[in-house]
Amino acid sequence: MFVLLGSNGQITSKLARLLLAAGHPVRVVGRNAAALAPLASAGAEIAAGDPADAAFLARAFAGATAVYTMIPPCYAEPDMRAAQDRIGTAIASALRQARVPRVVNLSSIGAELSQGTGPIEALHAQEQRLDAIPGLDLLHLRPGSFMENLLPGAAVVAAAGVLPGMEAPDAAIPMVATRDIAAVAARELTAPQHRGILLLHAPRHITMREAAAALGAAIRQPGLPYVQAAPAEAKAELQAVGFSANAADQLETLAGWLSTSPLASVAAGPVAIQQTTIEQFARDEFAPAYAQAKAA
Repeated sequence: MFVLLGSNGQITSKLARLLLAAGHPVRVVGRNAAALAPLASAGAEIAAGDPADAAFLARAFAGATAVYTMIPPCYAEPDMRAAQDRIGTAIASALRQARVPRVVNLSSIGAELSQGTGPIEALHAQEQRLDAIPGLDLLHLRPGSFMENLLPGAAVVAAAGVLPGMEAPDAAIPMVATRDIAAVAARELTAPQHRGILLLHAPRHITMREAAAALGAAIRQPGLPYVQAAPAEAKAELQAVGFSANAADQLETLAGWLSTSPLASVAAGPVAIQQTTIEQFARDEFAPAYAQAKAA
């Protein structure tokens, strides 16, 4: 039995389907059954409950061969870090109670740093919590920035012809597609090859200006410009779609860090280069999202 946190999220949904396709029993944990329904239809067991409830998680982890852990987004919480810490503490407690033998934990580049990275600071703390569990066979996956973070920009590209973001236009950022993260997680759950830390990123680091060019080429808009939004404007837009002020501030901090120093983090552990390029992502994922936004 492989138990996966993350409901029907970007990585967990792909990971669950990979494991199910290989014939493995899968239990997926999330906040509500409705969000988990697509994975239940695909053949997964579901466990719906509060991810900050250690007793609930311990029951969900019972009998697991291995567990995939992650701290779900807490963007609506007035104190995002406090919410992340509540969930992270519950996960660590539940792993101890259930005596889970193997854990693959979703972390991030920058998790070696205790401050200055916005929401990644909570992942630094979570790595330390899990490292303190005696006898746990543990791998922290530290992917780069998700290419999927570019998808919300499809609506703006469709409406205004520019790709917006808070990151500096010419900062080289380690990125990775979530399908590649899911594939590595599936392998490391079922046939472990790594322990400790493993960094994941695409064949090359990508600036936001380069990302805009690749996305533009995929939608037949060569020369698509990237526009770095003013922090106050970007944060106001985030709050308009449900982010708390605190979460918006943390994402501003993250964007500042990505604009200045993420390449130093790729030296913080072994790196596994993943196959999906920004051009492939643009064709496979961004172009359909753009077409849908254009048709809306």
